[in-house]
Amino acid sequence: ALPISMFSFDQVIDRRGTQSVKWDDVERLFGHKDVWPMWVADMDFPAPKAVQEALQARIEHGIFGYTVIPDSLKEAVGEWLKRRHEWEIDPAWLVFAHGVVPAVAAAIEAFSDPGDRVVVFSPVYRPLFDLVRRHDRTLVLSPLRLTEDNYVIDWDDLERKLPGAKLLILCHPHNPGGKVWTKGELERLGELCFNHGVFVLSDEIHADLTFPPYRHIPFASLHPELAAQSATFRAPTKTFNLAGLQAAEAIIPDESRRRAFRRVQQRQGFFTLNAFAIAGAEAAYRHGEAWLDALLAYLQQNIDTTIAHLAAELPILRPIRPQATYLVWIDGRGLGLSEAELKKQLLEKGKIAVEFGSKFGAEGSGFLRLNVACPRSTLEEGLRRLVLALR
Repeated sequence: ALPISMFSFDQVIDRRGTQSVKWDDVERLFGHKDVWPMWVADMDFPAPKAVQEALQARIEHGIFGYTVIPDSLKEAVGEWLKRRHEWEIDPAWLVFAHGVVPAVAAAIEAFSDPGDRVVVFSPVYRPLFDLVRRHDRTLVLSPLRLTEDNYVIDWDDLERKLPGAKLLILCHPHNPGGKVWTKGELERLGELCFNHGVFVLSDEIHADLTFPPYRHIPFASLHPELAAQSATFRAPTKTFNLAGLQAAEAIIPDESRRRAFRRVQQRQGFFTLNAFAIAGAEAAYRHGEAWLDALLAYLQQNIDTTIAHLAAELPILRPIRPQATYLVWIDGRGLGLSEAELKKQLLEKGKIAVEFGSKFGAEGSGFLRLNVACPRSTLEEGLRRLVLALR
């Protein structure tokens, strides 16, 4: 891997005035201006040079007509999955979408009916709950158990709730906990879902952001029967900080399921990716690997900095070390504050915006999610404000 110093992760780039949700929308969302944004999951780092150059070349061509997804992009995705995750896919399994959330929405519509039971682990990324409810499905929550290190599945609870369910949505790696599900956990989950005829939607958007020695194992890679009984959703956007390009992949090995998914997309009028999404995604998968390895090393250092700083300055907060993602999930229940009090102190006293735990389900109450994907100086200022607010 190239040294971190080859890349500009320490460089602070002003994102204000670029229609950035993270920086430009903070006053509307949090009701305060001048708050330091360490909330929504995008990074304050420029995309890899190869991606910028591919987009520049596309701009210089000057014509931006209707697009078709080239085979070369499908090949780039397949080669990336084989190289990074030891998963060999058939390019025919790939369907592209504007994002993982729209793809999961299409899958819920394609693979279930109103009223059907959909099992979701909690706490979890909020849109996964919301999509189930908005499609008039019955949301069945299976709370995860928090151990000393991270979350584990409550197998007894899950076994009570799976019978009669149509779908299970797995957040893998887990957001907000940063947990990388183990092969044993995935196999047990797969066996239970297979036995109960439950189809698995595996949200693997953070897969590429897994820290060694942990390894991401795609759910569908475990067994051909589980591949047929699941759909996997992933994207270059989280990995390479390209969310604004709006590109994602659905990997659906079962042909009839894939057709059903495509029918929903067509009903919604979705046909292809935009010109920049195609160029950016392919460049990222073909040429972004050295950048990503350096990024992972830099993020590890930011996580170390965060955990050490809180241990020294505010030991009542208990951060969970993420095994993947650049999100640090912090147990603040020891403070004895209500969420309203916590919000007030962070926003008014510390002037810092984080994600508050209840957004991730009732099990998240009393927790905070901190985004550490930023230059070290940005992180240090955020940590200073966090301590100032809560000490």
